[in-house]
Amino acid sequence: MKSNYKTIKILILTSLLLLASGCGMSGPQKPRLSLFIGVDISGSFIKSGYFDESLDFLAHYIYAHLHGIDKLEKPNVLFVSSIGGARPGEAKTFYPIQIFENKSVDEINTKLHELFPKDKQNDFTDFNAFFEQVAQTIRNKNLVLRPVSVVMVSDGKPDIKKDGHTDFRSLKLHPLERLSRNITIRLLYTDPVTGNKWETLVPRRRVKIWTQDAKVMTSWNDSTIYIPNEPISQEKRWVGWVKDNVDFGVRARRVD
Repeated sequence: MKSNYKTIKILILTSLLLLASGCGMSGPQKPRLSLFIGVDISGSFIKSGYFDESLDFLAHYIYAHLHGIDKLEKPNVLFVSSIGGARPGEAKTFYPIQIFENKSVDEINTKLHELFPKDKQNDFTDFNAFFEQVAQTIRNKNLVLRPVSVVMVSDGKPDIKKDGHTDFRSLKLHPLERLSRNITIRLLYTDPVTGNKWETLVPRRRVKIWTQDAKVMTSWNDSTIYIPNEPISQEKRWVGWVKDNVDFGVRARRVD
């Protein structure tokens, strides 16, 4: 009896070990990142001279992330939308990942220009409406508690004034605060003064903010970083630039 008991015990332990090892070898886990991209089509950004350049960058950025090139994090979901509208609080279309999948960089670039034509400018740059719609999408799609990256190409200047000055403290991130412990807003193509105000004045507790100047952003396609006509899968130096200057790991900073 004791011998049979020992044999059964060994078989059970062996089965558990095999099961555990099988779970560990079941292949790569499903991506968890929720990636939201906002495009500023206000007159001020379109006339800044960076609009077409920013869409070109986004085409490369979206393609590289969708394919996980050189260990860039692949998103589980991707939504792309404009920021603002004809009036405050106007909801905008969130274009899903399927629109950009199975497309080349050039095809994504063409699609972005089709979705965000320069002749249909927003009258009102409404970051708060954009953040609220991002939060609503996270809730509706059951993406709560997953890591979230919100990438915005914009000059970063909200159309909210107080005492004659742009009121950065009126930007509201609280709709996003309780949805994830890892949520980062990345504002690209701004200027140093505006970027600093986003980082130091916008009230927040958990949401992390990273800004990058337009003059730095334009270096992404410099010949020393990006090699034209080379497959993007081989652009390791460019991916390294993206990791250092756009997908930079940001520390949380509480601003009351």
